[in-house]
Amino acid sequence: MTCPICRKRKPKRFCPAKAETICAVCCGTEREVTIDCPSDCAYLVASRSYDLDRREIDWSKVPFPETKIPASFVVAHEKLLLALSYAICLQARDNRLVVDADVLAALQALAETHRTLSTGLYYEKPPDYRVQRELYEKLKATVEDFKKVEVQQAGVSSARDAEIRDAAVFLAQLGATRTNGRAKSRAYLDFLRTQFKAEEFSKPASNILLLP
Repeated sequence: MTCPICRKRKPKRFCPAKAETICAVCCGTEREVTIDCPSDCAYLVASRSYDLDRREIDWSKVPFPETKIPASFVVAHEKLLLALSYAICLQARDNRLVVDADVLAALQALAETHRTLSTGLYYEKPPDYRVQRELYEKLKATVEDFKKVEVQQAGVSSARDAEIRDAAVFLAQLGATRTNGRAKSRAYLDFLRTQFKAEEFSKPASNILLLP
């Protein structure tokens, strides 16, 4: 028998995505590239841990490299960050096509929209790719719902355009450090899912705003 992908080497690893055994080389080179790996694949989990331990981040190449989001912002706006993160996870749950690259594109578009709004102008350029555009719209709706709940509870919302911009920038930068850059990578998505209880994703597709 030979590996069903390369047709050359001996198959040694069971691939849950393909439901057959493939060779170690194809597992390593095609993982999250041409193979749509499930998040619980043992080889995938091990490779992500290995890559993360050895990765050196080039901060000049992360989204909005000129913007540094302080830890104090993360603490002060944790609920907004969690609401956006949860919306991303829900969209990915309901659309298997969503990968890390789509998340980063939607977050960058959201940040650009609110960066313009924070200057008093209105300019919006949603992503062209349908999957990314749908996620972008989901994030916009999450922001509006979040603001409405805050106003109902406190009479005012802390989520102004500048704060929404910085929240999107922070999540985009975090994603750039967590993804491995492969075409089908969901390393960042899987990281975001760890911020919530598993049972939260068995609920109907509606935003949890995470407010007291």
